Amino acid sequence: MRRIAWFLLLLFAFTIPWEYSLELGEPLGNVARLVGLLLLLAAIPAVLQAGRLRALGPMQGLVLAFFLWFCCSYFWTIEPLATLERLRAYFQEMMVVWLVWEFAESAADLRALLRATVAGCWVLAVLTLANFASADAVSTGQIRFAAGGLDPNDLARFLDLGFPLAALLVNSERRWWWRWLAAGYLPLGFIGVLLTASREGFLAALVGLGGSSFLLAYGRPRRVLAGALALPPAAALLWFIVPRGTFERLATISQQLHGGDLNQRWNIWQAGWHAFARAPLFGTGAGTFVAAAGTASLDTAHNTALSIAVTGGLCALFLAVAIVAAAIWSLTQTHGPLRWALAVALMVWLVISLVATVEDSRTTWLLLALVALAGRLGVDEPDGLDACFPAAKGTSAMGSISANQ
Repeated sequence: MRRIAWFLLLLFAFTIPWEYSLELGEPLGNVARLVGLLLLLAAIPAVLQAGRLRALGPMQGLVLAFFLWFCCSYFWTIEPLATLERLRAYFQEMMVVWLVWEFAESAADLRALLRATVAGCWVLAVLTLANFASADAVSTGQIRFAAGGLDPNDLARFLDLGFPLAALLVNSERRWWWRWLAAGYLPLGFIGVLLTASREGFLAALVGLGGSSFLLAYGRPRRVLAGALALPPAAALLWFIVPRGTFERLATISQQLHGGDLNQRWNIWQAGWHAFARAPLFGTGAGTFVAAAGTASLDTAHNTALSIAVTGGLCALFLAVAIVAAAIWSLTQTHGPLRWALAVALMVWLVISLVATVEDSRTTWLLLALVALAGRLGVDEPDGLDACFPAAKGTSAMGSISANQ
């Protein structure tokens, strides 16, 4: 049963980036939800069969406390049905933190999960390009493109998180097909982000690609030269492929930052702040931001900290900050390219969280699960991590010399 659970965990990580592009209808939901339920059905007997449960780490304990606090919010929620629906979603999203912790045993397992996640990002990028090339998009003169079932802004955020993970695999994979899978995602994913015309997604992509470029180039001067030579023709190609209207929308980033309302986010944040002030300690209940702030039914908080503060109060916000602190602590247990890649991914996530509500996204909890697993392996299996994610030749030696001096 444990092998079945592990296979389903890899499949779960693969489906998470593009989950909303394959809806199976009620009661099954999207593809990631279905795979997650099958995974849970396999995980429980696997644990019972083994007769043991891995001791929880700081991340798992804090995520459990975060979930239980929102469960308690049902007793004072302003919308019981919305809270019950949100609690069900939270359970399905947060369970990946425990599943990865329980069933991933080694550095090779961590690498397999990273491969599955990047492969899922590949699917998402390809579906976006398919939408761009579709007859409907051409005939209607679209300037924003997204895979079916996804909002362009959400899609761009999912693609952004794949950049540092792909760069890490480019450096660490020994077999050419895995290396090319990872390397191919970097330009493909960036094209996908451009096609969404998501301004926040584009800014987060610059952070992700900047960190990825450093990871790819550090200790490898030939890559720096190759990248410098490839940049002008690549930019020219994008100029002719991507619609003018898409670039024009991205060009309004500076205007929105200096004088705009951030696409009406400022008004939503003000409404959210007033809602928080009315129930600062305990919040208004999971899933109740719209009702508490009085915004449109399709709106979200567009800010993760504000969303948590309104629905769960300062208690939930404290737990959320502690979860991020636990992730940073896990990063300190790793080193080399793995630490850098995961730190960049976490930085991208933090940038995204400023303008999006991401505590209800499976990608958030998958990223935190991977960071926590890397931290545990950094303590229990440091040699295995070094073997799976080696530093560039010469950089380790240079680091040792500097440390001795």
